[in-house]
Amino acid sequence: MPRRNRPQRPGPKGEDEPRPTTHGWARVESGPDGDWNVRPVGAGDKTYRCPGCDHEIRPGTPHVVAWPADDYGGVEDRRHWHTGCWNSRGRRRPTTRRW
Repeated sequence: MPRRNRPQRPGPKGEDEPRPTTHGWARVESGPDGDWNVRPVGAGDKTYRCPGCDHEIRPGTPHVVAWPADDYGGVEDRRHWHTGCWNSRGRRRPTTRRW
């Protein structure tokens, strides 16, 4: 007998659904520094500098891209973060650039 696929049921109410953006799927996260659109990146092809630790994010490293959740955030407002740095940004003080 053939397999029957069951329809996906929506999650519990109040759960944030990802929303489409011009850059792919993103979720909105609230923090002490405001609301941010956050999109996971499996592996980038460029080198970025993480604002959380001021270290480089090398090509091929999974990380997150965050930009302000207001509708005015453009490409220049996006920041690439190590996932751990993004998750702990509320517990750290701002990093001073060393370069």
